[in-house]
Amino acid sequence: MPKKLRATLIRGDGIGPEIADATVRAVAAAGGRIEWEDMPAGQSAFEKFHDPLPAQTVRSIETHRVALKGPLATLSGEGFRSVNVALRQKFDLYANVRPVRTVDGVPTRYDAVDLVVVRENTEDLYIGVEHYVDPRRSAAEAIAITTRVGSERIVRYAFEYARRHRRKKVTLVHKANILKFTNGLFLDVGRQVARQFPKVQFEEMIVDACAMKLVIDPSRFDILVTTNLFGDILSDLTAGLVGGLGLAPGANLGAGCAIFEAVHGTAPDIAGKGVANPSALMLAAAMLLDHVGQSQAAERLRQGVFSALRHPAERTRDVGGTADTKGFTAAVTRHMGLKRGRTA
Repeated sequence: MPKKLRATLIRGDGIGPEIADATVRAVAAAGGRIEWEDMPAGQSAFEKFHDPLPAQTVRSIETHRVALKGPLATLSGEGFRSVNVALRQKFDLYANVRPVRTVDGVPTRYDAVDLVVVRENTEDLYIGVEHYVDPRRSAAEAIAITTRVGSERIVRYAFEYARRHRRKKVTLVHKANILKFTNGLFLDVGRQVARQFPKVQFEEMIVDACAMKLVIDPSRFDILVTTNLFGDILSDLTAGLVGGLGLAPGANLGAGCAIFEAVHGTAPDIAGKGVANPSALMLAAAMLLDHVGQSQAAERLRQGVFSALRHPAERTRDVGGTADTKGFTAAVTRHMGLKRGRTA
């Protein structure tokens, strides 16, 4: 039997531990050969270690180079800085990849949505360079950084992703009509990269027009590549087209490290009640399995999730069902056609 691959598991805050437990069970049922190393991060880590990103967690990710992460709490306007942002910058995870697709059976306003948001992950306003401009704190200033290197590698990633997955079009989303230097540089580099991929259709679109067209006809889009801030907003918007963040997995990718995650929040109002939807983290785990060469297990896991979501009695309440977390997980496992714990 092939040796198990070791990976870091960050269970997270709020509903994180519940959906992480469900996902670990589902990965094993799918035949995933993963040995998880549990590591703390977020609000729970801060309360225990006085550090939202403890050194042992960083060392674990440095060692294994692959991690699965549940949702982490970040307070708005106060407290510690986002651990999600810190992880992306620490490991130079420059590409945030968010696939979005319609799931049969889940009530939505749209059919046949199948697109991918590729978001630059380390630059723009998210570098966190900001300050008050006077002692009275009557005004504040933030600095957005855009580099040629950062722009080139994310746009190139989008085109290479399109070629690798046989997708036909890349839409570069920007606001260069107003932000003529930062977004202007991003757009200029994007045009240069696009010329190197003549078999992939290329279009450029201003972000507000893109948002409007996404809610009018999302089927016209294939791959969106954009800056950090716009990508954050548009990836949540696209998740809403197919049923919400509970169905939205994400991957943060760099040259030597990858962290896969559920992109929704910690949902403290339902934490501990056993009703959370683990679909997003399960689908993120499927992306992880693909990444480490365990594609058969990845496909079984996805099939289990999508099959369970087709049935109202097996879906969780957030997507129009009646099942609790354990019931949904059991349904996912059952639809794989495998017994729990069986390996590939």
